[in-house]
Amino acid sequence: MTTDVVWMTGAAHQRLVDELEGLTREGRELSAADKVRVAELRDVLSRVEVSQMPDDGLVEPGMCVTVRFDDDGSTSEFILGDRAMLALDPSIDLPVFSPSSPLGTAITGMFPGDTGTFTAPSGPRAFTIVKAFPAT
Repeated sequence: MTTDVVWMTGAAHQRLVDELEGLTREGRELSAADKVRVAELRDVLSRVEVSQMPDDGLVEPGMCVTVRFDDDGSTSEFILGDRAMLALDPSIDLPVFSPSSPLGTAITGMFPGDTGTFTAPSGPRAFTIVKAFPAT
């Protein structure tokens, strides 16, 4: 198990809490798979941060980020956070990139205007942070 903080929306957090409560309600027999899931849920819930991130432009989990790629000028807008949120919060309408992904690792701690590189499957890519604001 990891000790990394996991940022997620309130709706995603509530779905995990509801799932854990359903699995652990009194009188319910747990299968081996259920026991594993309960352990996973408890681990994730012990590390969850549910908050509105400050609107300071710092790229960190919980922020909506726009990145422009230098090689072709294309942009990508996404939420930096746990990808499990996509299945847990139907209101999310952007891709979610993990902070531990190559791009997520490269951009964490940057501000709009900062530049960097990361290694994509197709090779190195240079980028510029265009904007970063709190995801809602």
